[in-house]
Amino acid sequence: MPSLKEYRNRIVSVKSTRKITSAMKMVAASKLKKAQEQAQASQPYATAMIDMMRRVAANVVVGPQSPKLLIGTGSDQVHLVVLVTSDRGLCGGFNSNVLRRTRLEIRKLVAEGKTVKLLCVGRKGRDILKREFGDRMINSFSGIGAKGKVNFADADQVSQYILEQFSAGAFDVCTLMYNEFASVLAQRPIAQQLIPFNMPEMKVANENAKTEEKGEVKSPYSFEPEEELILGQLLPRNLSIQIFRALLDSAAGEQAARMTAMDNATRNAGDMINKLSVQYNRARQAFITKELIEIISGAEAV
Repeated sequence: MPSLKEYRNRIVSVKSTRKITSAMKMVAASKLKKAQEQAQASQPYATAMIDMMRRVAANVVVGPQSPKLLIGTGSDQVHLVVLVTSDRGLCGGFNSNVLRRTRLEIRKLVAEGKTVKLLCVGRKGRDILKREFGDRMINSFSGIGAKGKVNFADADQVSQYILEQFSAGAFDVCTLMYNEFASVLAQRPIAQQLIPFNMPEMKVANENAKTEEKGEVKSPYSFEPEEELILGQLLPRNLSIQIFRALLDSAAGEQAARMTAMDNATRNAGDMINKLSVQYNRARQAFITKELIEIISGAEAV
């Protein structure tokens, strides 16, 4: 049985840990509000950008002169997986969930005979996947949002690197993996195809069929200047916006997950303190009883 001093030392240690986790919870809660506002403000714009791109692309005659970001390279042999994680830990299963999804995606592509390259945004994803997929990692970015705010310049830096690699023919398909911020208690790991632009052809075809049945004629857009020039400007912009949204969602999800994890850790520390206090009192009671027995036995012997 541990001594009374060991029990006291453990109680003091757990109390110190509880102070740290409680402080981290409060810091995460204060950062969460701003990050959540940024993430929620970016989602409607990013969604509207995708819808607008789909409407425009649906009225463009796809041909050899069309932008490569729209039609792709004509192959899907080389895949670039862009993983967004946090730079720090102590945020529950936030990083592990998206890492698990990324591993499954990479193994699936490799099993299909595809060549996979990996680009990590965030120190945690880089450090963990380097052990298993270090030979597939082409670059990594860290320190984004270190000053408490994610800027569009950070997302543009990542998107410019991706565009440079695509222009150099380094890959055919680019997929973004990140935690989508659904709520404070829910962050969903998702995969979003960035290059080529994910055009829901079947959905558009069904809408056209319904329009023809009603006897209506769908009016195409009138482009000024040419549609290739417009899409050539919009597609890189859309890439930066989608990456910016992923970074904002990841930043908000990280703070929400850390706040929840630290809240659970603080409660667990309180429970452990109560258990250790009970054990300390029992050990102290047994020690006092033992001393009394020894004193009484000695007095009777005299």
